[in-house]
Amino acid sequence: MKILVTGGAGFIGSAVVRLAVSRGHEVVNLDALTYAGHRENLVGTEHELVVGDICDRILVDSLLTKHTPTALIHMA
Repeated sequence: MKILVTGGAGFIGSAVVRLAVSRGHEVVNLDALTYAGHRENLVGTEHELVVGDICDRILVDSLLTKHTPTALIHMA
């Protein structure tokens, strides 16, 4: 399964990303890396981190088109 996670660099979101990756899912993680999101939460986790804002419609549309995720988990 290919999953797009928004806010996946935060405390709870990074746990979701790590769990999904450990279960063999491909994960694309969109996070603005503001006060709550930190790259350090995802060290050693094989996934694609896209730094950006979920309010950027062009970016979100491009991610949905490029990756065609099977699921979207909104943690932002």
